[in-house]
Amino acid sequence: RSLVVVHFWAPWAPQCAQMNEVMAALAKEHTQVTFVQLEAEAVPEVSEKYGISSVPTFLFFKNSQKVDRLDGAHAPELTKKVQRHVAGTSLSPSSSDNAKEDLNARLKKLINAAPCMLFMKGSPKEPRCGFSRQMVEILNKHGVSFSSFDIFSDEEVRQGLKTYSNWPTYPQLYVNGELIGGLDIIKELEASGELDTMCPKAQKLEDRLKSLINKAPVMLFMKGNKQVAKCGFSKQIIEIMNNTGQGLKTFSNWPTYPQLYVKGELVGGLDIVKELKESGELLPVLKGEN
Repeated sequence: RSLVVVHFWAPWAPQCAQMNEVMAALAKEHTQVTFVQLEAEAVPEVSEKYGISSVPTFLFFKNSQKVDRLDGAHAPELTKKVQRHVAGTSLSPSSSDNAKEDLNARLKKLINAAPCMLFMKGSPKEPRCGFSRQMVEILNKHGVSFSSFDIFSDEEVRQGLKTYSNWPTYPQLYVNGELIGGLDIIKELEASGELDTMCPKAQKLEDRLKSLINKAPVMLFMKGNKQVAKCGFSKQIIEIMNNTGQGLKTFSNWPTYPQLYVKGELVGGLDIVKELKESGELLPVLKGEN
């Protein structure tokens, strides 16, 4: 009935040796917990049964039932999980129902965290399975704007989402809170051309710059802000603007900051603003008269 922590490891992985040292320290602190090291490649049938796709991976068992999982060399998280399970008590049926409701509310919040949400193994920069890598490549190829959640980071989410969406595998793609499917379905949508109409597109940098430049009649791109300028040039241009009564680089072909725009057109940097002030042309320019 005590907690058993099984470390699936490999002798060729240095991070596994580091986590074995962490486990040894935890074993001294929690004598009631049984810590086991299992060489993943030596027991392929066991590794396959529990979905061990990378090392180190830790499984937590109570009463011969798997109750938790941790993928990766995360010493603080391993310590936290051991402490939580040691301190945990058995849930009554009512509290178990409440926990399920809380989890469902959390899953709904995660699914709706962005217009397009990808639940995957790892991150877009470092996918930790081939299916997740292919999914990210397809979304990037089509310029899809998406956020992601690493299901290895939270075992509760990993297991709960399977039940919540009635979809047993990962990755899973959601658009506007609705499950689209896994890799096979995304491939089908890509082939039919539907993927481009279904998923939100990432805004191109040039379009984003145009939008920013035209956000207000007078736009200043500077280092810092109006209250706290973070370079002398930006500070001077703010002072000039304030005194006048007015209260990127590749795109504009202007190599330095600050940069001043009026009605979407580049006026220039500090030197040009100084010249305009001295010639009396600054106010008309800011008003868009010149």
